[in-house]
Amino acid sequence: MISETDILLSTDLKEHELPNFIHKQRSELKSYIRKNPDFLTSFEPVHVGNFLDKISLTENSNISSEIPIIVNLMARAGRRAEVGPMAAVAGTISQLSMGFMIENGSKFTIVDNGGDIAIKTDKDVVVGLYAGESSLSGEIGFKIKSKKTPMGICTSSGTVGHSISFGRSDSVTVFADEASIADALATSIANEAVGKQDHDAVQNSLEKADDFKKSMRGVMVVVGESAGTLGKIPQLIQTDKKTVLGDLFEI
Repeated sequence: MISETDILLSTDLKEHELPNFIHKQRSELKSYIRKNPDFLTSFEPVHVGNFLDKISLTENSNISSEIPIIVNLMARAGRRAEVGPMAAVAGTISQLSMGFMIENGSKFTIVDNGGDIAIKTDKDVVVGLYAGESSLSGEIGFKIKSKKTPMGICTSSGTVGHSISFGRSDSVTVFADEASIADALATSIANEAVGKQDHDAVQNSLEKADDFKKSMRGVMVVVGESAGTLGKIPQLIQTDKKTVLGDLFEI
């Protein structure tokens, strides 16, 4: 636990300096916010001075920029998903952390930051679904194949956790090439989970998700006992309540 950053790490590296790396990223973000407070409070995309559409997964890129890479990634993700940049903060820290571990030689790293996951694996693993009070919660998981990584797996909810959501989804799980993008998209899609009937809320979310299909691999939306998917999501398997939010196991 590093302030609000709650990391669950699984990796093949026995020695690393990830906590120091995360402290540095958080410090740079806080410093930027002190000078640009709108970055913290905006629910709309925020333009930063060096906005880049393509950026390295890691801090140690060849980008010459006065804007910290964490800020650039968050701003880009917010712009892609049509939300404020803070919607991507957890996924961005996961993504940068995974990149840091890869640069240090890792072949297997899963960084779970409060349910927003960046993963690179050389073996098949299962990520469990936690969807609040829905009967699907803990019953199913996503089989992540090694050849499909690295990737981001991020979840937003209107009924679970403290994050701001304008919808009532139990879970919106987005799969994308990058966790920063997945995090922001999950927030944007979850905001549209509205409607008196659960299936209406699911459909409204999926209609919003269709606007972003070029930016993600796929999404699964759960509202109560209704669920729906768009795009290509990993294989669903039964988990028999063996896994919940933050738990992963090899198969």
